[in-house]
Amino acid sequence: MKKTLTVILVVAGLLLLVCLANMFYTVNEDEYSLLLRFSKVVDVKDEPGLHLKVPFIDSVKKLKNNVQLYDLPESDVLTSDSKAMSVDSYVLWKIADPLTFYRTLGSASEARNRLDASTYNALKNIIGTMPQDSIIQLSDSDGKNDLNKNVFDLVKDLTKAYGIEVTDVKIKRFDLPSENESAVFERMIAERNKIRQSYVAEGEAEAQKIRNDVDKNVNIIVSDAQAEAEAIVAEGEQEYMKLLADAYDTKDKQDFYEFTKSLDALKAVLDSQASSKEKTIVLGPDSELAKILKGIQEGEQ
Repeated sequence: MKKTLTVILVVAGLLLLVCLANMFYTVNEDEYSLLLRFSKVVDVKDEPGLHLKVPFIDSVKKLKNNVQLYDLPESDVLTSDSKAMSVDSYVLWKIADPLTFYRTLGSASEARNRLDASTYNALKNIIGTMPQDSIIQLSDSDGKNDLNKNVFDLVKDLTKAYGIEVTDVKIKRFDLPSENESAVFERMIAERNKIRQSYVAEGEAEAQKIRNDVDKNVNIIVSDAQAEAEAIVAEGEQEYMKLLADAYDTKDKQDFYEFTKSLDALKAVLDSQASSKEKTIVLGPDSELAKILKGIQEGEQ
């Protein structure tokens, strides 16, 4: 009897220890603890510490409550001009409502599946409204930030019903499918060359216009200057003739003027034959030079 009683007491003690061990559970700082009774959630704990439960009846389901990173696999989407783009992105998310999360999804792996589908749908809907060239030319300073925000807002709305809070969505990079990457780059190069040629043609046309305007202005200035010069020359000649008329206003003065001009002409003719030892001049009998030379010859005789 003593042995039987001892065994019973030992078994009872062990059962008591097991019950005591199953009466408590701990909650860490970075997790939710869902208390389940016959697979139904009866309590949700998020305060760190030690908590009670009914042994062998209640079970505990733990979920992370911190922000988690989900790096999505690359996916292909079509642009508005029906060209494929490969998108690499990631999502930052956390469980905001653990009860709703457990009832709708149940696990982090299922949550990632829903995030994958929601993000893909958002990318497909938004990128589907944009042409491929505009996506390739996006930069961090303008369109890419707007694109990320649009995708984030849409994914956040799509996952709200699952008790998930999406804190950020970012597109890491866009890639072209390998089969049409070369064709896209060649098309972009051709378009840039076309734009360059357009700029060059516009520049050359503007330069030619400027040159034509300059040539026109130069011709006008030169013509005006020549006309003014000819007017000045004519005025000078007119003044010169007036001075001559005033200086040689008598017959004697006029004869003297003609005589000096004849001497100047004779001197010019003789100077032109300076290299010759013998100088020959052929003059008509009515030439003033002939009369001068004849007069000089008669005076010598």
